[in-house]
Amino acid sequence: MAYEPRVDALAERARADRAAFEPPADPPDRERALAYLREGAGRAVGVYVQARAGPEAPVHLGPDAYRRLERAMNDWLVLYAACHGTRIEASFTLRTAAQLLVDTHDVVAVAELLTGVPGRE
Repeated sequence: MAYEPRVDALAERARADRAAFEPPADPPDRERALAYLREGAGRAVGVYVQARAGPEAPVHLGPDAYRRLERAMNDWLVLYAACHGTRIEASFTLRTAAQLLVDTHDVVAVAELLTGVPGRE
């Protein structure tokens, strides 16, 4: 399976989502936050997991592809947090996110563990 086209598409979509982002007028916007996770960050982590542990694994993602995929994931995590009215700097590693996804099987749990958003009440 060719991973470069998938990485390219995800990286482009993350850039477009970040450029088009308008903060919610009345956070949280949980529906939009979940969409950034399910359609964005979760897919980016999924590509990495598939490359590392899928049927054709291990597939080496070159350094450029890895960086673009990781940046895309982090862009979507920033948008996820912003939908909750929280500003974060995201520099999480794909490897950490992938391990959390394997452990939890839940992209929302991964985002909450990495970002701390939403905070516990």
